[in-house]
Parts: sequence; structure tokens; C-alpha cells
Amino acid sequence: MRGMRRVLILLCAQVLLVGAAMGAAPGAPADFTPWFARSVGAATQVLSVTGVGGSDAKLDVLERGPGGWQPVAGGVGIPAKIGAKGMSANHFDGSMMTPKGVYSLDFAFGTEPNPGGGLQYVQVGPDHWWDGDMKSPTYNTMQVCKKAQCPFDTSPSSGTENLDIPQYAHAVVMGVNKERIPGKGGAFFVHSTDGGATAGCVAIDDATLVNIMRWLRPGAVIAITE
Repeated sequence: MRGMRRVLILLCAQVLLVGAAMGAAPGAPADFTPWFARSVGAATQVLSVTGVGGSDAKLDVLERGPGGWQPVAGGVGIPAKIGAKGMSANHFDGSMMTPKGVYSLDFAFGTEPNPGGGLQYVQVGPDHWWDGDMKSPTYNTMQVCKKAQCPFDTSPSSGTENLDIPQYAHAVVMGVNKERIPGKGGAFFVHSTDGGATAGCVAIDDATLVNIMRWLRPGAVIAITE
């Protein structure tokens, strides 16, 4: 009996280890319908972010297959940090709020080498910027230039960000304000966390983010709600 108990314990431990690998989906109720189901079109991969109060949120990784939506093992209830002032459907520059809604996940970047995955990846350095200058024709896009030669305002007060920072070890670009309407905000990413609130992005543990990036494919979206 004692030997049988040990075998059962070892088997349970192996199941838990396998389930921790991103991509292995546990069983879910057949009638499981996530809150975003009617808002993501034909998307089959979704990062679901739900606020839990203040600048705290949880991130769930879900995939749609022949049997419907399933949570991805290792991607349920991931602690996340959001904007210092929470969330808002009315996103704008300087709001310090994460935009609610459903957005595409357009490409990935980071100061670290490409970890692999289905999204285009740009390794960034000191000459990579996210243009936050509302008067610039390249507002809310990634640009590459020497600081003294950039045709847009690179000062911190302009909203422009230099991408060579620890929080951007890895990041995925959220398709917020793709129309690039001045003042409606830019530089919204899912990126590595430093443990603190963000200016409007979603931040999670870097190792977990890398696993998610390896799983993501073109067409994936992020859905954000309170």
C-alpha cells in the first residue's frame, strides 16, 4: 500500500509538470464561454486581461479549437500590473490608464534576442524609439534614429520613449490607436514587469511573457476589461 501511494504521488507530480508547459490545454467545461467570445471575431488566440482593483489585474491565455475555447495550461490567473490609474475605455496621452477593449497584437520587440514565436520580432537598442510627439507624422510608431538626428521630439515631456530599457526586455505591441489620432495615446505594450504600475501598458513576469510570445501567432488579440 505504501509503495502504491508513492507511485500515485509521483504520477500526480508528473501531471503538474506537464501542465506547466505553455501550450498544453487542460480540460474545461463544454459550455465554457469567455466574456470576450462575441468581441474577437475569428481570432483563435486571446490574452484576456481582467482588472482586480487599482493597478492590479490577472491575465488568462485562451485558445479556440474544435471543442471551443480552452484555457492554456500555465496561462491562467497570471498576475499583471496595469496603468497606475486603472483602466478606461477613453484612452488618451498621459491618462496613466490601460485602454479597455479588444486590440490586435501586431509584432514583438525587445532588448533581448528573439525568443522565437509566430510574431515578427525587432531587437531594439539605444537608437530605437516609440514616437510620442503628437505633431509628428510618425506619431505612435517605432522609429530608428540617433537622438540628435530624430525628426521628432525625443524629450520625455513629448511622450516619446526610448525602447532600450529593462522593462522592454521583451514586449508585444498592442494595436491601440492605429489611426494615430494625435492625443489618443500610443506605446501600449504587453511587456516585462518591474513590479510597479505602468503608464497604461500590461506588464507580467518576463519568463512567462517569453513563453506566451513563443505561443503567439499572427491574428492573436488582447481583450481587456474590468
